[in-house]
Amino acid sequence: MEIQRALILTAIAVVTYLMILAWQEDYGRAPEVDHATVTRDQGSVPGDTLGDSFDEGGDRPAAVAANANGDDDIPSAEEAPRASSAAADEAIPATANQAPSATAERLITVRTDILELEIDRLGGDIVRISLLDYPRQVDTPDEPFVLLERSSARTYVAQSGIVGANGTDSAEGRPTWQAEQARYTLSENEHELNVDLYYRQDSGAEIIKRFTFERGSYLIRHSHIVRNNTNEIWQGALYGQIKRDGSDDPGKSSAGFIPMPTYLGGAYWSSDKPYNKLTLSNMRDENLRTTQEAGWVAMIQHYFLSAWIPDPSERHTFSSVYRKNQDEYILRFMSPTTTVAPNSEGVLYTEFYAGPKQQDNLRAISPGLHMTVDYGWLWFISQPIFAVLVFLQSGQISIFGNQFDVGFGVGNWGIAIILLTLLIKLAFFKLSAASYRSMARMRKVAPEMQRIREQHKSDRQKQSQELMKLYQKEKINPLGGCLPILVQMPVFIALYYVLLESVELRQAPFFGWIQDLSLMDPWFILPLLMGASMWFQMRLNPTPPDPTQAQVMKWMPVIFTVFFLWFPAGLVLYWLTNNLLSIAQQWVITRRIENE
Repeated sequence: MEIQRALILTAIAVVTYLMILAWQEDYGRAPEVDHATVTRDQGSVPGDTLGDSFDEGGDRPAAVAANANGDDDIPSAEEAPRASSAAADEAIPATANQAPSATAERLITVRTDILELEIDRLGGDIVRISLLDYPRQVDTPDEPFVLLERSSARTYVAQSGIVGANGTDSAEGRPTWQAEQARYTLSENEHELNVDLYYRQDSGAEIIKRFTFERGSYLIRHSHIVRNNTNEIWQGALYGQIKRDGSDDPGKSSAGFIPMPTYLGGAYWSSDKPYNKLTLSNMRDENLRTTQEAGWVAMIQHYFLSAWIPDPSERHTFSSVYRKNQDEYILRFMSPTTTVAPNSEGVLYTEFYAGPKQQDNLRAISPGLHMTVDYGWLWFISQPIFAVLVFLQSGQISIFGNQFDVGFGVGNWGIAIILLTLLIKLAFFKLSAASYRSMARMRKVAPEMQRIREQHKSDRQKQSQELMKLYQKEKINPLGGCLPILVQMPVFIALYYVLLESVELRQAPFFGWIQDLSLMDPWFILPLLMGASMWFQMRLNPTPPDPTQAQVMKWMPVIFTVFFLWFPAGLVLYWLTNNLLSIAQQWVITRRIENE
C-alpha cells in the first residue's frame, strides 16, 4: 500500500513539474501590445502615383540611396556560397547606425483577401504585415493581428536585395525603388496580384523587384528580374533576411503567478536535421554559419512565423548576426552569384511566408517547415491527437498531405475535446477497470489491513508478509492504481502541447463565458468544477492508513485546482471530462465489488 501511494504521489509531482517547466520554457499568453496606441514611424501611404517606371526624363533615383533608415546590416557578396566550397564565409559587419524614421511617401500599401502589408520603397522591404483572418484579441474582431511591423514599439521586418559586383545593395546604402502606384488591391475576381518595383542602375541595367500574391495564401513569391541592357556581364547574389529586435512576443502571457513566456527565436533547415532551433540567446553567443542545399530560415513566435524559402535547386548560405548596439537579431540566407549575359534577362527567385503555423500548408511549402509547430518530445503522440481533434471538429482528415472530407464534424473545438477524452477513456477502459477493481477490493478489505498493521506494528517483515497474503487471497494488485496514471501521463502532456501550440485552437470558443479555449477560464468555473470532481473521486478511493499520506491526498484536489486556475480552458475541460468519466466507471465497479 505504501509503495502504491508513493508511486502515485511521485507521478503527480512529476506531471506537475513537467507541466510548469514546459509552459515556463515555451508557452503562455499575455496582454498584447495595443497597436492602436503605438505611434508608427511610417505614417500613412499617399494615394498619388509614385512616378513612371524607368522614366528617363523623370526623377530617376541615384545609383544607391543614402542609408537613411539605418539599414547598415547589408551582407557582403563574399558570403554567397561558391560551387567549389561548402563552407560559409564571414559576413562583413554593418557600418554606423543612422536610423531616422521612414517617410510616408515611401510606403506602398498592398491588400489581399487575407493580408494587408506595407512595402518601403527604400530597399523594397516589407515593413508591416497584418493578418486579416486573425483578430488581435477575441473582443476586437475587427483589429487584425500584426505580425511584422516597424514602429516605435517593435522592429520586425523582412528585407531582401542583391549584393555583389552589380548588386543594388551595399554597406554604403540601398536603392530607392519606383512603383506605378501607391496602393494595390487584389480584387474579388482576381486570383493573383503582382506588385512591381523598378530600378535602373547607372550601367543601364534595369531591375524589377516583383512581389506576387495569391488569393488565400500567406506565401509571397519574390523575384528580382534583371534586364541587362548593357554589353557587359551582370553579376549579383540574392539575399533575404528577417530582422527583429529583442522585444517580447505579442502573443506571450504573464497571467497567473508564474511568468510563462512563449518560444521566441529562429529556426532553420539543414540536410542532417530538418528542424533546428536557434534561440535569441544562441544568436547573441555565436553567429550561425552553414551552407545547405535548399532549406529555409524562419523567425518563430507563438502561433505565427515568418520564413524565407530560397530556390530549392540551389545551394545557400544561412547565417545570423546579432547587432548589440541596436539589440537586433538578423537571420538570413545568401544565394550563389548569378550571372546575366549582355543584352539578356535573368531571374533571382525566392519565397517569403508570413502567417499562421498551419501544418498542412507549411508541409507543402518546404520540407521540415511544418515542424515549426513544435509539439516537443512527445510529438509522436501529439500529432495523432491533433489529427483526431481536427477530424472530430471539422470532419476532415489529412493523409500524406492530402485533405479528405468525410462529412462529419461537430464544429466546436470544446465538444471535440470532450469526444477526444471519451475516445482516450475507451482506449484505456480495460486498464482503468482493472485498476478500479483492485482499488475497490482494497477499500473493501481496508478494516482487515488495518487490523494486520495493528497486530504486527512492531514487526515490519511479518506485517508485509501478512498483507501480501491478503492481497493474493483477495486478488488485489497494490500497484494497480498507479498504472493508469503512469500510462496516461504522456497523453495528458501531449494534449497540453497540442492545445497550446496549434493555431487552429487560438481564440476557439466553447460555450458561454469561454470564448478562447487556449486561454485560462476567466471566471475559474472549469478549474473549480475540476477540483470538485477530483475531490469526489478521492472519496471513492480507500483512505490511506498513514495519517501523513491521508492528509496529502486530502489536499491534492486543492493543490491541483490552484495549478489549473491558469491552465488553458481546453486542458481543464479535458481533465474535468476525464474525471467525470472515471468517477462513473469507478462508482459502478466499486458498487459491484461491494455487493459481491
